[in-house]
Amino acid sequence: MSSKTTSSIFDASLLLPAVEESFRKLDPRVQWKNPVMFVVFLGSIITTVITVLHFSGFLLQLTLWLWFTVLFANFAEALAEGRGKAQAASLRAARTQTFARRLNEGHEEKIPATELKVDDLVVCETGDVIPGDGEVVEGISSVDESAITGESAPVIRESGGDRSAVTGGTRVISDRIVIRITSEQGNTFIDRMISMVEGARRQKTPNEIALGILLVSLTVLFLLAVATLPSFAHYSETAAGQHHAVDVSLPVLIALLVCLIPTTIGGLLSAIGISGIDRLVRRNVLATSGRAVEAAGDIDVLLLDKTGTITLGNRMASDFVPAPNITTEQLASAAQLASLADETPEGRSIVVLAKEKFGIRVRELTHPQARFVPFTAQTRMSGVDILNDAGNTINSIRKGAAESIRNLVESQGGIYHVEISAAVDAISRAGGTPLVVAEGREVMGVIHLKDVVKHGIKERFAQLRQMGIRTVMITGDNPLTAAAIAAEAGVDDFMAQATPEQKLQRIRQEQAEGKLVAMTGDGTNDAPALAQADVGVAMNTGTQAAREAGNMVDLDSNPTKLIEIVEIGKQLLMTRGALTTFSIANDVAKYFAILPAMFGLLYAVSESTRGPLEALNVMHLHSPSSAILSAVIFNALIIIALVPLALKGIRYRPLGAAQVLTNNVLIYGVGGIVAPFAGIKLIDLALVAMHLA
Repeated sequence: MSSKTTSSIFDASLLLPAVEESFRKLDPRVQWKNPVMFVVFLGSIITTVITVLHFSGFLLQLTLWLWFTVLFANFAEALAEGRGKAQAASLRAARTQTFARRLNEGHEEKIPATELKVDDLVVCETGDVIPGDGEVVEGISSVDESAITGESAPVIRESGGDRSAVTGGTRVISDRIVIRITSEQGNTFIDRMISMVEGARRQKTPNEIALGILLVSLTVLFLLAVATLPSFAHYSETAAGQHHAVDVSLPVLIALLVCLIPTTIGGLLSAIGISGIDRLVRRNVLATSGRAVEAAGDIDVLLLDKTGTITLGNRMASDFVPAPNITTEQLASAAQLASLADETPEGRSIVVLAKEKFGIRVRELTHPQARFVPFTAQTRMSGVDILNDAGNTINSIRKGAAESIRNLVESQGGIYHVEISAAVDAISRAGGTPLVVAEGREVMGVIHLKDVVKHGIKERFAQLRQMGIRTVMITGDNPLTAAAIAAEAGVDDFMAQATPEQKLQRIRQEQAEGKLVAMTGDGTNDAPALAQADVGVAMNTGTQAAREAGNMVDLDSNPTKLIEIVEIGKQLLMTRGALTTFSIANDVAKYFAILPAMFGLLYAVSESTRGPLEALNVMHLHSPSSAILSAVIFNALIIIALVPLALKGIRYRPLGAAQVLTNNVLIYGVGGIVAPFAGIKLIDLALVAMHLA
């Protein structure tokens, strides 16, 4: 499912099946679902019958190009669906028939994975394929999820945390775990992904439905207008004393109708919607509905977790602040000793900083030289006791929370200098985390741990602000630390010491004010907020509850992906708006092509001259038949020409709504008027050169 596996739209493996599918979609039961193209479909049938009864070269060409219009619209939709089916093929390869080792009253029994039921317990060991979606309830293991995410690096899955969810079809590559099945066969994560990427269950979004109503209304309006033309033509012919001066034959009226109704956007609408989901899939994001993709383009507020989204996720040692009468090198040496057994990223960063600043080499202390003291929630500190040969403690070094070290030092009769308190407060106000180091009963100084804000994140938030999106950072840090990081990252607001209830309340409050809200999460405690948010992006590494609550799942478990999701949603809406503008603007040129061809002879003073309506023939098209054919041919070809744009989407730039509207009018509105004039004229010249009109 890596984006590397996706194919170009010009790949023969996609084009040939799409061509075949274009003909299958000629089924009336399929065509009627798109009212605009259904009108073209009916018109093609009628002109076919007329061509058979009254054959002519003009009628034959007109009939063929009307059918091409329908087929090109089918091709656009089939090609968009084909890209999803190509993604689904790789998923099906992962969904192989497997066997499960089900636990039954403490004993293992080997059964086909298809017989597993919800709440069954199964055992998986090194090399086993996980038989179904579930949660790890016992053990810890490395799991190869490349069949789902496309990433070769294994991930850790363990019981009792927010990284307990496993997906059927992935493979255990180390250790032993016990999994509780959470999904019925046929409704697993991969099954839902396959259905989604194939577009089989894609429902129209509210905006798409509204646009569909507009297109149908325009179609009905033009249908009524074209239907009244014969009456106007008959009246004008009678008044001018010119019988049969106006060509209002049924094929010509059908050609006029097809050219005037919004066939361009009507033919591309489904492809645009499907391609929006496809672009998410290629970025390893599964959207459970098209509504979620569209909502992402309309959101007003982004709730982002600080750790891993705004910051790198690990606090890193950035400075040593020594106590009075203590050198910085002495503090660094003590801090390094206290961190030798600390395997956390913070602990390793302290060791590295001491080495980089002062060249202090990493020392190896092993039993019986030292006894390492691990961190506990009760003591809130860790460190090392240096022992003599008799096993007695000759020195002890501790590092930990300021209050805990203060209590330890003062309980031993030591002095906690006021300068240390000032340094702790200064680091906290700056958004850092202070760790105080003590050797025996003497305070050595403070280590400054800093959350490192991701490079470029401030610029991305500035782009979102230009789009009218407000960003809110969510963190469990104290307000001082949260405020400092929020200022450095450039977010608009923050929530400090946030609880699950407060997250949910904040989302409801924003929605009550008419805002659309998006957020990310991975834990069970995030599930209520994910379910409440208009766009809830759950991490694939998170719990089953979180994945079920969200309407999107990020297979890469990258919280910053939420920003990309918003951009894709914006791109979908902008593409649909741009092509709608282009489609409607097209009608102006077609009007100047066909109507002069139909009414050009009316009120002519002699049979060898044209009437006053010939002035509307601004393109100076060769003849009425070439004018009608040129307009119909352009109407068909423009659909196929815009397929790459519909699938790829227009170039996204973070602009305000007013600027986007202006660009649409200038580029796609004016372009939609100018392009058909040039295109129809070129086609007219080609038809004359080939003696086809």
